Amino acid sequence: MPHTQRKVLFMANTDLKILGLVGSLRAASKNKLLLHEAMRLAPEGLTIEHFDLSSIPMYNGDLDTEENRPDSVNALKEAIKNADGVLLVTPEYNYSVPGVLKNAIDWASRPAYHSVFAKKSVGVLSATPGLLGGVRVQVHLREILFGMHAQIFIHAEFLMGGANNKLDESGQINDATTTEMLVNYLTHWRDWLRSQQS
Repeated sequence: MPHTQRKVLFMANTDLKILGLVGSLRAASKNKLLLHEAMRLAPEGLTIEHFDLSSIPMYNGDLDTEENRPDSVNALKEAIKNADGVLLVTPEYNYSVPGVLKNAIDWASRPAYHSVFAKKSVGVLSATPGLLGGVRVQVHLREILFGMHAQIFIHAEFLMGGANNKLDESGQINDATTTEMLVNYLTHWRDWLRSQQS
């Protein structure tokens, strides 16, 4: 078997590691439930892990040094660095990005243009009670990610409008079309990541 073919075969059998970050700290957050559904429905070869942002303090440039940076921030940056991709799962607050997610991005985006987000593949999912499903937060996130030299995976956007009616009491998606859209998004992202690594 030619060397290039062996390499592709090796990558196809290797799990890709995705780090999931949620833009809400609520225990019953619909977006946290959506991330858990992505973890449950992830296609073969894709593993998604949730990094809890509740321990990340507000960004302070005086603390953003090797000597003073909080341990929780160092853990976040290391987790992003070691992941094959980052999955942002977020509500839309006031037509834009929730503070908790923007704050985590601000910490991880340093040093500018050379951060752990640079050239990192990033996927975005959003869920809102309203019908638009978070389209404005996704647009704003793309602008922010573009400025950090991240590689934004768009495919067909995943927007869960009417989230209150699409997640049952157990936290699972109860709408077949939405489930299919989520699986398709994750599958296409997995395949794209494999193509980039081969």
